[in-house]
Amino acid sequence: MKRLIVTADDFGAAREVNEAVEAAHRGGILTAASLMVPGAAAADAIARARRLHSLRVGLHVVLLDGWPVLPAAALPHLTDAAGCFATNPAALGLAVAVSRAARRELAAEITAQFAAFCDSGLTLDHCNAHQHFHLHPLVGELIVQIGPRFGLRALRVPLEPAAVLRKVARTTVSPVTALTLPFARRLRRRLAAARLVAADRVFGLRWSGQMTRERLAGLIRHLPDGLSEIYLHPATSDYPGSAGGYRYREELEALMAPEVIAAARDCSVRLGGFADFLPCVTAAARSAAAHGEEAPHGA
Repeated sequence: MKRLIVTADDFGAAREVNEAVEAAHRGGILTAASLMVPGAAAADAIARARRLHSLRVGLHVVLLDGWPVLPAAALPHLTDAAGCFATNPAALGLAVAVSRAARRELAAEITAQFAAFCDSGLTLDHCNAHQHFHLHPLVGELIVQIGPRFGLRALRVPLEPAAVLRKVARTTVSPVTALTLPFARRLRRRLAAARLVAADRVFGLRWSGQMTRERLAGLIRHLPDGLSEIYLHPATSDYPGSAGGYRYREELEALMAPEVIAAARDCSVRLGGFADFLPCVTAAARSAAAHGEEAPHGA
């Protein structure tokens, strides 16, 4: 059985994103969204999510290129003079690696973002981080330690199989994907030890911001069995703070395209969020443990 989670990141970043999430869930194949609780339109996103009872919502932890939940004065090692997080992941990564004070601030901010999500009244479906910064070992470890206190059971591990991509279109592995591979594998091992769930595979890295209807339909048609996640960045248009070169409107249209909907309606594909598939994953893990095997991440 092919189990598929289709996620929109940056929910709450802007009204244009929120409108796209609602449209793609009501009229397309979108099943989940990752909420930026410090986002400029987070309140609007939460109000929409409360109306969309079948939309699974997770936390999109923001530690880069955004605003914190805590006052900037409480995060002097993480924020700039304007009170904003750094835009350079290497600089922030180095700061938290060498400074205990920065790590204390990081733990406090991650806790505050989980608490803010909890205060929304929404059920936590999953977690990931803006620009995949949870791949940083210290950040990932803090999320693994803090998240379960707020009900966390699933975390994104961005491992994208190139063999599936090549079935859809001629492509090469991006340097960024190659660079992050060992960190993603390390995170997967940590999640297994913590009994947290990850999808078997994730799509959206190579074609980030460029997930056309042809690519999306092709990925769904070539999905292997097991649990897969495809993430996108739909929006009705560009918005303040949006990424240059991202085809936001095209990604929204892809989620609602007839050929994409038809591919997702194949009898071998089941759509949902992590919450919908956790019982299957838990059963597979118990079976593997009983036979002395390594538990799969989303059987």
